[in-house]
Amino acid sequence: MSDFKSGLEYALQQDQNDELKSYRNIFHIPKDTDGNELIYMTGNSLGLQPKQTKDYVNQELEDWANLGVEGHTEAKNPWLPYHEFLTQSMANVVGAKPIEVIVMNTLTANLHFMMVSFYQPTEKRFKILIESDAFPSDKYAVESQLRHHGFDDKEGLILWKPRKNEELLRYEDLETILKEQGGEIALIMIGGVNYYTGQYFDLKRITELGHKFGCKVGFDCAHGAGNVELNLHDSGADFAVWCTYKYLNSGPGSLAGCFVHERHAHNKTLNRFTGWWSHNKQTRFNMRDEFDQLSGAEGWQLSNPPILSMAAIRASLDLFNEVGIKKLTQKSKKLTSYFEFLINQLGEDVIRIITPKNPAERGCQLSIQVINADKSLHDKLTKAGVISDWREPDVIRCAPVPLYNSFEDVYHLVEKLKSILNE
Repeated sequence: MSDFKSGLEYALQQDQNDELKSYRNIFHIPKDTDGNELIYMTGNSLGLQPKQTKDYVNQELEDWANLGVEGHTEAKNPWLPYHEFLTQSMANVVGAKPIEVIVMNTLTANLHFMMVSFYQPTEKRFKILIESDAFPSDKYAVESQLRHHGFDDKEGLILWKPRKNEELLRYEDLETILKEQGGEIALIMIGGVNYYTGQYFDLKRITELGHKFGCKVGFDCAHGAGNVELNLHDSGADFAVWCTYKYLNSGPGSLAGCFVHERHAHNKTLNRFTGWWSHNKQTRFNMRDEFDQLSGAEGWQLSNPPILSMAAIRASLDLFNEVGIKKLTQKSKKLTSYFEFLINQLGEDVIRIITPKNPAERGCQLSIQVINADKSLHDKLTKAGVISDWREPDVIRCAPVPLYNSFEDVYHLVEKLKSILNE
């Protein structure tokens, strides 16, 4: 966008005109030892705490203290159906139908549970395709699935790689892989938004391509949920998983989310691991009945959920429900484009952005490479009051999150970076 301007006055004006500006005040912003707010740009690693989270969690602690086991039915928010309080809001965030979404477990655990159902290797079709620089946990998980099924984890893993001297992946190269090896690939499992480059993939395009060659298709949306419009239902993906502690602000190590497309909702022949929370709710406590599979994503649950973690998720999802993902992504695109504009002012001979230029192909994260820099640059930035994220070998990841970051934040971040580079 060419209508951006330099200078603090412009940034302050943009904040004044921002219809979401009040939301910043309902988050705890970390401060330095002198009580000054830090410039927090790592919502892509851990989202900030909404101020209302404490009340939501305290409500459950109070009900536990006063009611004991009766809280399962008598709490203000009864614990037995508590996960259902999150379903509609989470479905709205990821663009799915309520029957397709469940909050449960943690991210990599959910990935394994999904692969139990959707990785169905045969002697001829057993390979798994991932992006070459997938998040390490995804790579470790799919390699272990290959070994679990008796396959060599090097022979069975196919990597979708960027071309020489490029960072971003091209769909033509994915198509070539599938034309050449599609008949051997059982599963395509891609990070919806790449953690390193910030590239947001076209989920529908990848899914249609995968299905055309008979592959199951799933996505790890850890860096997408709450950041971009995922439209999981429309993508046609077989499954997706995501965490809630990044853009969804639910607290360190909190529960994760899972999507299973509705075409699989009533398929009880799908292989899966089961537990009593995936059993028919009406007869769950009869205890001695034969297993009776729940339909939809709920049918992949195993255990009764941790309520305190769910209360924190609910506190954040209520904010997302209030604002809506569309308004958030509108602000996000403007804020990130402004950030890009300011970084580009510093000159490409010094600094460059490896994240896609097209706002439709990224979320709010920009991955910045500084020529000849090492981690000492990041350390200086931290000392200057900027909380960002260093990834080896030479990338600083910054994510201006629309719920709590401002244009002023972005302006001051770039000014501090400029000052360090000019030392």
